Amino acid sequence: MTDLHTLLGRYVDDGTLPGAVGLVARGDEVEVAAVGSVGLGETAPMARDSIFRIASITKCVTAAAVLMLVEDGQVALDDPVARWLPELAAPAVVRTPDAPVDDVVPAARPITVADLLTSTAGYGFASDFSLPAVQRLFPVQKDGREPQTFPGPDEWLAELAKVPLAYQPGEGWLYDTCSTLQGVLVGRACGQSFPDFLAERVFAPLGMADSGFVVPESRRPRFTSFYKAKPDGGLVLADAPDGQWSTEPALPLGNGGLAGTADDLLAFGRMLLAGGTAPDGRRVLSAGSVRLMTTDHTRPAHREIGRLFLEGQGWGMGGSVDIAPLDPWNVPGRYGWVGGTGTSAHVVPSTGTVAILLTQVGVDSPVAPGWMRDFWRYSTAS
Repeated sequence: MTDLHTLLGRYVDDGTLPGAVGLVARGDEVEVAAVGSVGLGETAPMARDSIFRIASITKCVTAAAVLMLVEDGQVALDDPVARWLPELAAPAVVRTPDAPVDDVVPAARPITVADLLTSTAGYGFASDFSLPAVQRLFPVQKDGREPQTFPGPDEWLAELAKVPLAYQPGEGWLYDTCSTLQGVLVGRACGQSFPDFLAERVFAPLGMADSGFVVPESRRPRFTSFYKAKPDGGLVLADAPDGQWSTEPALPLGNGGLAGTADDLLAFGRMLLAGGTAPDGRRVLSAGSVRLMTTDHTRPAHREIGRLFLEGQGWGMGGSVDIAPLDPWNVPGRYGWVGGTGTSAHVVPSTGTVAILLTQVGVDSPVAPGWMRDFWRYSTAS
């Protein structure tokens, strides 16, 4: 059977990827492969501790932070978010999903914390990008791989409040925006900044030493360059190690702003598999919160709206949950997500597996590329 190093090395050899770090862990048995280099040209070889922009895998971490506030009693799942996000106290909703953005009705009920956690608040991207409310959202919910293009949270929320909901709260599963809102919620509800909360409550207890919204200068020799694919099949540099992650963003993006390493994500995944406890026995999340994160909360109508993003999957809190074995890697209960910078991270509770793939090539389609699918196939079969 092909090993992980050989599998990933093929995509470096053919020029698809400059490099990659893949990790598959079951208990204490861990297979890691670091192939290629941290960038094109005369750059350092890829290493296990190379740092990547993890993009939308951030969503899982953000949801955990919100649930910590729920456990602390600072917020409740059924609380209206207007208590902390007053800009969203009276949202308008398009009369039908395909209605013009000026054909609106009032929201039938308030948006709740649970709506944000399950991505059913009414804000976000549907499979049909042509919907007027989705089109209106694009200038506000910009490319999360460019965090420096976002204004601060107050200005961003003020702009979002001008966008009508595409669905009534609770009625539609829509991608991305609810995780950005979760990050703003944490920052306003906890009495400290969202980055400081994550550093204290998530990264420190789990030993996620390289995770954060900024990569400091001392760590940039380990920070990979980020590329986008050109139509001719080549790669173009989209962000260098001294680029958008070199300074604090005005809006720390809960939907995709973190950078980190494979071992950082392994620590987070092991915490989920352990029911919320850190390796030293400290409790990071309650077992009940972990169940909320890793249990599907969607209905068939939700999954139809998000069918482009969800292949054999529903949605928990912060990540997808496999519910239908459409492909070999769709193991019922598998939880995690993918990132637009060419990253993925999943845990499989039934087998105790943590599977992480980090690359530096952007993925612009919600449909995973072949090299990512090959890794998923390997991680569930090995």
